This record gives sequence, C-alpha cells and structure tokens, in this order.
Amino acid sequence: MTSILDSGQYLFTSESVTEGHPDKMCDQISDAILDAIIEDTREHKYPHPRVAVETATTTGLVMVLGEVSTDGYVEFQSIVRDTVRDIGYTRSELGFDHETCGTLVSVKEQSGDIAMGVDGAELGAGDQGMMFGFACRETPELMPLPIALAHRMARRLAEVRKSNQLHYLRPDGKTQVTVEYEDGVPARVGTVVVSTQHDPDIRTERVRDDVVEAVILPSIEPELRETDPIMHVNPTGRFVIGGPMGDAG
Repeated sequence: MTSILDSGQYLFTSESVTEGHPDKMCDQISDAILDAIIEDTREHKYPHPRVAVETATTTGLVMVLGEVSTDGYVEFQSIVRDTVRDIGYTRSELGFDHETCGTLVSVKEQSGDIAMGVDGAELGAGDQGMMFGFACRETPELMPLPIALAHRMARRLAEVRKSNQLHYLRPDGKTQVTVEYEDGVPARVGTVVVSTQHDPDIRTERVRDDVVEAVILPSIEPELRETDPIMHVNPTGRFVIGGPMGDAG
C-alpha cells in the first residue's frame, strides 16, 4: 500500500502474519504435504507427481482438499498434526490443539482432462496463473524494506515466544510497517503496528512494553528510527482468542 506525500516523498506500507495466523497455518500445511510427496517421490524414484492441495481451517478443524496424482503415499493427517504442533498450538487453552483437532481429508486423483494438458509437456501446472514482481537493492533479501521489516518482526515474535523470553505470547499475530521514502530511498520508519495473541492474565501495558523492547526496536536499524516511529501494539486491546478459533483461514 502506497500513499503520496508530495513530490519525491511517499509512504509504503506492508504487512506480514505470524505462523499461527489461520491463513498462514493453511499455507504451511499445504506446503508440508507437497514437501512430503516430493520427498517420497525422490526416495522411491516415482514418476513426477501432480499436486494441487488447498487447506482450510476453523475452530477445532483442519480440512485438506484437492487433487494428487502419485504412485507413492503420505499420511495426510500426521502431516497436519505435526505442522500444527510445530506452529505451537499444543493445548486446548490456546484455542487449538494438534492432538484433538478434527482433520478432514478429501483428496482425489487429478482430472484426466487436466492431465491431458500437462502430462508429457513438462508444464507442471493444471491452471492458468499470472504473476509479477521485481528485486530491489533495499535489503539483503532483495525485497522492499517495508515487507522485509514486517517479516522480520513476525519472525521475531515467534522467536521470543518459542524461547520463552515472552512466555505469555501465543502463536497468532500480525505486523505492519510504514516506511517514509524521500526521492525513492527509504528515509525512516514512520509507523509500526503489531498485534499479538497472548495469555488472558497479562496486562495490555506489559504486552506493549515488552513487544516494543524485544520485537520492534531490535528489528529496525538504528538509522531508520533516529526519530522514534509511532508504535501501536495490540491497538484494539485484549487479543486472547486467536488462530482458527478467532478467524477461519
């Protein structure tokens, strides 16, 4: 998201979500299934598989849907539960539990009509797709600074949670960073928004102070915050109900 201030100046805003966000959970489960099928194919030297898997989640339930053509086999339900466990949803108090959540798998073989269009042609796709993008020199990862910082903060939220530095954090969260540009060059970080799920007995003021010190400030180079950015942490207040219990993904 970009907004123009005046000639040569503009704001560029990007957001990222943590691994416990329901949309991100679904992406990770689908990715894990694809990785497992590719590994199984390599191990047994099967022909190239065709995989088109989508995942959806809501309160207490994960659904895996799609089409897979392979001579091998992977255990879908185990992959779902292992991925949810690694994300951090390991007990019912968090609103989701990898051991007790329902898993529904509805996967069939790829349509023969679609297969005719891709098999033997080495296209590897069964649908149309349009993508565009570019690399830039603003960051080591060759991505624009706002999204690089947003990703960095999302990763940092997971790190301080899993290391127990901020033991009361829960897996769901979102980060948003606005960078002020001058003549096409990042000048400073103007605004940061971090929303993070937490235990019910933690005061909002403590969450804000801890996240600013342990997540936001360490993620931003000092020269980009010589003028303190505006920082919003859980601006709507309490964030206890999260993940698939708070929102479908």
